[in-house]
Amino acid sequence: MKAPLFRDPIFDGAADPVVIWNRHAQEWWMIYTNRRATAEGPNVAWVHGTDLGVASSKDGGKNWVYRGTLPGLDIEWGRNTFWAPEIIWHDGLYHMYVSYIQGVPDVWAGHKRTLLHYTSPDLLTWTYRSALELSSDRVIDACIYQMPDGRFRMWYKDEANGSTTYAADSTNLYDWQVVGPIITERPHEGANVFRLKGYYWMIVDEWRGQGVFRSNDLEHWERNGLILDKPGSREDDGMIGLHADVVVQDDEAYIFYFTHPDRKGEREHENSHSTRRSSIQVARLDVIHGVLTCDRDEDFKLALRPEE
Repeated sequence: MKAPLFRDPIFDGAADPVVIWNRHAQEWWMIYTNRRATAEGPNVAWVHGTDLGVASSKDGGKNWVYRGTLPGLDIEWGRNTFWAPEIIWHDGLYHMYVSYIQGVPDVWAGHKRTLLHYTSPDLLTWTYRSALELSSDRVIDACIYQMPDGRFRMWYKDEANGSTTYAADSTNLYDWQVVGPIITERPHEGANVFRLKGYYWMIVDEWRGQGVFRSNDLEHWERNGLILDKPGSREDDGMIGLHADVVVQDDEAYIFYFTHPDRKGEREHENSHSTRRSSIQVARLDVIHGVLTCDRDEDFKLALRPEE
């Protein structure tokens, strides 16, 4: 599999990917945080003011072409910030939950973060539904999965409560009731939940690789290790894997993640294009003796199938 899988040709800062089958266009879409790695500006302004980038693939995910940014998401005037989309298909509509910050702050702290809900029939025409009221006004990185009893659970990062994973439940994807803290052992972000080979899995970005948790019921989680913590040998893959999405088809699973290829030790704090830029990678997941594994150097063929 080629590496890197994708780089944004405009700002060179593709991050936080979600990979989903576009039923309308009959192709795979990758929608991602379009960080502005090449932009001038003070401090961390480049991670704000971001649109959602779109790349598409007609060959099952092997090759991707940049298509632009998602239109029609603005809920107020000005240049604002969209991060880390989560998109699911249910009952004839795509539902997107995206992290939103007003304006273009040049520091990380001190501003409200909200999860916005949109719907679309085709991943391109979006209707704004609401700003979710959750456990605080510092929430980002939604992940949605349907529970065995039919309700939906959202896991998200609550930065006001230790930067840990909280959850909320819904029966209709519009109205949400906070459940409370779920994973709290150390700060993290970017939860992603999926089912593979008899277990439910949650990965979270611990900024040292992806922390792995396993469950039989989506309610109770136990630590299962760490993946993408060791450097890979492929181009742009020599650093930890960050904020990931997983696509499962039958017993095959693929993890899409991003790296900062040029960050080395303290250099990660430098404000330059080389340390800002990021690349999307993909690797295959497996379960061996009940443990989730990922050999990011494995040679494999990615061939995602169309989905109903």
